[in-house]
Amino acid sequence: MRFNPKARLDRSRIRDVGRGGGGGGMSGPGMRLPIPGGGIGGGIGGVILLVLIFVLAQCAGLDLTSLGGGGTSASSVYDPSRISSAGGDTGRYDNCLTGEDANNSADCARVAVENSLTDFWSKELGSKFHPEAGVVTFTGNTSTGCGGATADVGPFYCPVDETIYLDTTFYEDVLQGPLRGPKGAFVEPYVLAHEYGHHIQNLLGTMSRVKTQQGPDSDSVRLELQADCYAGIWAKNATTTEDASGQVLILDLTQDDINTAIAAAQSVGDDRIQQETQGKVDEESWTHGSAAEREGWFTVGYKSGSLDKCDTWAPAHVDDIPQV
Repeated sequence: MRFNPKARLDRSRIRDVGRGGGGGGMSGPGMRLPIPGGGIGGGIGGVILLVLIFVLAQCAGLDLTSLGGGGTSASSVYDPSRISSAGGDTGRYDNCLTGEDANNSADCARVAVENSLTDFWSKELGSKFHPEAGVVTFTGNTSTGCGGATADVGPFYCPVDETIYLDTTFYEDVLQGPLRGPKGAFVEPYVLAHEYGHHIQNLLGTMSRVKTQQGPDSDSVRLELQADCYAGIWAKNATTTEDASGQVLILDLTQDDINTAIAAAQSVGDDRIQQETQGKVDEESWTHGSAAEREGWFTVGYKSGSLDKCDTWAPAHVDDIPQV
């Protein structure tokens, strides 16, 4: 993945709050979530690369049906000032100014990927779109609109403040450690694209469709696989995205990059996680889909570039993946 050195980066929607930024939160056993098969998914022992919307909703006392199209629309509560008003900013991204910076720094690449995702989805959704309130990186724990979160939760999207939260130690300490996931520059872009996919679901009202939270064909699994599919759509179009002046942001995306994204998706399939952590697979506790399903739906998005093809609610079984 190579960024255009001439592109200018917009840092207005990303900040770092450091260690314990935003006032700590719910550390301790409450956020060390059980592995699949032992209750709610998520946390180091479960599937990590996901919204964890159900867990966070329970922590914050939220009504899931009121999110997105099920009640108050996301746009009616959107407040872009939230990105600067909640917690502090360590200045981690102050030197991320150009695409050249993104080529030389993982932090600046994070900014560039967020810019690319925002540009693509703003054009794809038109009037239905507004930017996410931000990407917040932290270390250890932080406060969110969905309650406190620790590094154990992994990357997630909070629909209440429309923000993606990420402890950047996740990739080395968890994904490439206990989960034996892939290394490579495109792992994090895939993760960010998946989480941004949840923002798109929030805007489109898809989250209100979630009624069942566990099982191989549950609504939870369908929500997560659709976010993978949306990540694939962005990957297909990433090299067409632009900065505010019309400069292309990403010059090239290689097949190796796509293969890395697929390997990352596979490494956090429910079956793969369960086999690694428990030595057995329990489909009835799945919340995010199998390795094959995650690969398949990402590929559907990447090959088709179509929102319609990403309707994971259409097939009776989510492993009935459309041919494209």
